[in-house]
Amino acid sequence: MSIVNLSAYRFVSLDELPALRERLLERCTALALKGTILLAPEGINLFLAGPRAAVDAFMDWLREDPRFAGLSAKESISEQIPFGRLRVRLKKEIITMRLPTIRPEGGRAAALDAPTLKRWLDQGHDDDGRDVLLLDTRNAYETDVGKFPQALDYRLASFTEFPAAVAADRERFQDKTVVSYCTGGIRCEKAALHMQSLGIERVYQLEGGILKYFEETGGAHWQGDCFVFDERGALDPGLAPTGTEADAA
Repeated sequence: MSIVNLSAYRFVSLDELPALRERLLERCTALALKGTILLAPEGINLFLAGPRAAVDAFMDWLREDPRFAGLSAKESISEQIPFGRLRVRLKKEIITMRLPTIRPEGGRAAALDAPTLKRWLDQGHDDDGRDVLLLDTRNAYETDVGKFPQALDYRLASFTEFPAAVAADRERFQDKTVVSYCTGGIRCEKAALHMQSLGIERVYQLEGGILKYFEETGGAHWQGDCFVFDERGALDPGLAPTGTEADAA
């Protein structure tokens, strides 16, 4: 029996988090799902795995909550569940940046879909003829597993280092179209908003991140695999597990 690995997030204002945590824990346990769900006042971030029927039942149930209606998810298939247990955790942020002024739940930066990015990379510029600067917002140990080879990589130890790194490098982005990317899109949401707050123009976030790019383009222009935070280690551009392990995993 194949296992569906589900990744989804949404920046949306949430309250009564302990009660929501209990409902999610109860539902996932009843469906025998494993993985991690993060809850914070700014939204939800989830990584779950289980049989198709159980995963679909959970998402149908979750979308009954108006705050999560229409929540899109990225999927990949494996032979085994790549999580040892189920955790539903309360956090201050669903992706830690430590810049409370950056609030994606109040409005997101412009997003670029995967086919458009591939076309821009094919032609060597955006549709207005500007140079495209790819910006990897992930940690160094993730980029070592795979990346767009021409991307700017700050060799971050953690995402909390990103705001200072990009603020000190603002001149690099002048007269360019910037596309920030990460594994599933969540870091790019905050990264793009932060860059806009610094006055950097023409900033996009890659919609759905690397995993959606793999799904929709087959990984064109990509080099290597994509690190994921579970027992699979990494996924190749066909979204198949590779078993690659990073030193900091």
